[in-house]
Amino acid sequence: MAATLIDGKTISNTIKQEVKGELETLVPKVGRPPGLAVVLVGGDPASATYVRGKRKTCAALGVTSIAHDLDASTDRETLLDLVRSLNEDDAVDGILVQSPLPAHLDESEVVLLIDPAKDVDGFHPVNVGKLLLGVETFVSCTPAGIRELLVRSGVETRGAHVVIVGRSSIVGKPLAALLMQKADGADATVTVCHSRTRDLAAITRTADILVAAIGRPRFVTAEMVRAGAVVIDVGINRVEDAAAKRGYRLVGDVDFDAVREVASKITPVPGGVGPMTIAMLMRNTLTAYRRRCGV
Repeated sequence: MAATLIDGKTISNTIKQEVKGELETLVPKVGRPPGLAVVLVGGDPASATYVRGKRKTCAALGVTSIAHDLDASTDRETLLDLVRSLNEDDAVDGILVQSPLPAHLDESEVVLLIDPAKDVDGFHPVNVGKLLLGVETFVSCTPAGIRELLVRSGVETRGAHVVIVGRSSIVGKPLAALLMQKADGADATVTVCHSRTRDLAAITRTADILVAAIGRPRFVTAEMVRAGAVVIDVGINRVEDAAAKRGYRLVGDVDFDAVREVASKITPVPGGVGPMTIAMLMRNTLTAYRRRCGV
């Protein structure tokens, strides 16, 4: 029997409606809506698409989107001065600087400058450290979204063996830290694999929950998945397809058609993890707003 689809679109829409409902109650008490400042430097097409989606979601939920679109030639001091001003702006509850930045700008320097209390992306070292220690903090949006997918799909993480293929600072590492915590929706035993892992397939076949976040199209095959495992596909890869309108189509890091015949539950690409990222950004923005306004 083919695996059940974990529908990220439906779950993300539920979370966004939860955020909207809370804001409808909170905004009259506070006297202003939450403000999310999104900084886009340059014209990277994928980044521009993501930013448009974020701003559209803000409008739908009642969050003020504060746009700062800068030219690709923007110099270091101009960008840093902008971040400093956003840190001091009382109308701004969350700050997001869209990645990647042009090559002449240092992303780590920019992230380090963002006020951790406004770091709704969850990338600041203070928030990363709190996550590792199990202290309540902003969790980066994709790992937080993956946990929500698991919890809201009825997947038990307590005592489960989670294997994460990929060790990025955006997905693999924070997800491992999140799922190993002594907490609801966590309490898992976590193994992190990567390009240097020996006999990778032998390890992935031990997973109750397998997360593919390695950035290679259809990398995870059916032979790498234990029968009945839950498979979460984080990858978004373009592959050429002459039959497609745009000349390409999106596929994940999992060989979906084959793995679906082995797994018990699986996320599709698109429509799985992807929609959760913006939903969790909105929830982080709501959290920042609550903390800053004391509500």
